Amino acid sequence: MDKIKDKFKSVRVKLFFSLCIVVIIIVLFLITINSVVLESFYLYAKVRTIKEAYQTINMYYNKIEIGDMSAQELEEALKRISSKNDFDILIENGQSIAVFSSDQSFQNTIKKINEIINQTIMNSQRDRVIFVDDKMKITRLNDEKNAMNYILLSSTLDNNYSLYIRIPISPIQESVKISNELLILVGAVSILIAGVLASYISRKFTEPISELNDIAKKMSKLDFSKKYRIKDTDDEINTLGKSINTMSDKLEATIKQLRDSNLELEKDIEEKSKIDEMRKQFISDVSHELKTPIALIQGYAEGLVENVNTDDESRKFYAEVILDESNKMDTLVKQLLELMKLEYGNRDFNDKKFNIIELINEVIRKCKVMLEDKNIQIKFKDDEPVYVVADEFYIDQVVTNYFTNAIKHVKEVDGNKNIEITVSKNVEKDKVRVSVFNTGDIISDENIERIWKRFYKIDSSRNREDGGTGIGLALVKAIMTNYENDFGVINHEDGVEFYFELNVD
Repeated sequence: MDKIKDKFKSVRVKLFFSLCIVVIIIVLFLITINSVVLESFYLYAKVRTIKEAYQTINMYYNKIEIGDMSAQELEEALKRISSKNDFDILIENGQSIAVFSSDQSFQNTIKKINEIINQTIMNSQRDRVIFVDDKMKITRLNDEKNAMNYILLSSTLDNNYSLYIRIPISPIQESVKISNELLILVGAVSILIAGVLASYISRKFTEPISELNDIAKKMSKLDFSKKYRIKDTDDEINTLGKSINTMSDKLEATIKQLRDSNLELEKDIEEKSKIDEMRKQFISDVSHELKTPIALIQGYAEGLVENVNTDDESRKFYAEVILDESNKMDTLVKQLLELMKLEYGNRDFNDKKFNIIELINEVIRKCKVMLEDKNIQIKFKDDEPVYVVADEFYIDQVVTNYFTNAIKHVKEVDGNKNIEITVSKNVEKDKVRVSVFNTGDIISDENIERIWKRFYKIDSSRNREDGGTGIGLALVKAIMTNYENDFGVINHEDGVEFYFELNVD
């Protein structure tokens, strides 16, 4: 029982019944149209033909009157019309004398026919009167004696001649019956043909669908070894097969990637101990950086307590050292906190449009004392504003770090200490590039990567004369990494150039 149900659910059976239903509907539709419309259309066509003949014959007689056609040409034209359309023509003058007749029997019976027409109109048998106007009457008549039906046109030409045209019509009802029987026969044959075609076509469809179904079942079990055999055709099933193959390849690649990612995750877990070690190293570095200022503060504070120097100037010096070291500790702690927030993605940027030229000028103004103290020449072209989109606070830190580093490491070359700041637009990348160059020593290859790490200083002694914490360039790296913008350092023959990029407006 279940097998029978499955067969009725198959595409082949559904296609067969669908084709049969379509054929039956078409046949029923044609029978309905044939029964209802055919007779009316047949009569309409005949009436149209007889009206056109009237117009043509009337035109010929008009030409006769003006001399454009001879009587012989007229007679030949009337014979052609009668022969071509298979109907009888009779033309009488005003004295009811025939001037043309294509059939003698038609001429002999015209009077009797007229009586029948007049009686038909008088008895209001409107079903036989097809058309009536001032010029013509078209009537459908039944000649029982000769067992024939015909349409008769009785009309008056422009020259007052009487025109009669008779068109025999076949018994249309019998034609409709025969036509319907033929349609039923054609429908039965079509259903048989549809069955054969359905069987053949459905096999063509179901075979690739069954193949695709088998592939899908294997894919559900994560078996991607079987692929659809691509045909030369460019139909929907072939396209579906290509899509199944593509999906199979992508799923296989994705699962492989997931497995690889899982292995990487396991490695990451294994490296957790290394991360903990890095944290310990971070705490150690911080401790090392704070150890020196704490020791200095402690030493000078003890000196003040024990009155090592009794004069006011010495005590003031001790207090200034303590204040200076406290400020350095405060700056270090704040920079470390800010660096951690940037590196771990806990800092939201307040991006807005601002003029980078104006910001650079403000940084130069703040460092004016240091520039004058070291006798440094500044080269900076600030003719027109350049607008960028970023967090102005953090970009100020980047520019300040680059600029103060340049001041600390600038050296005299060819008798001058120069710092050059350039702002250039990169149209292709839709970026603005800011560069800070200072004359002096270049950075060795081994230090170029290290300078971006926290607490790293090129000066191995880590002297405190320049007041640096070793965090500035690490902050620059963290800020630019968050913006996904390029930054770096380039060695030149006479100095070093630090640069970074920003998004334009």
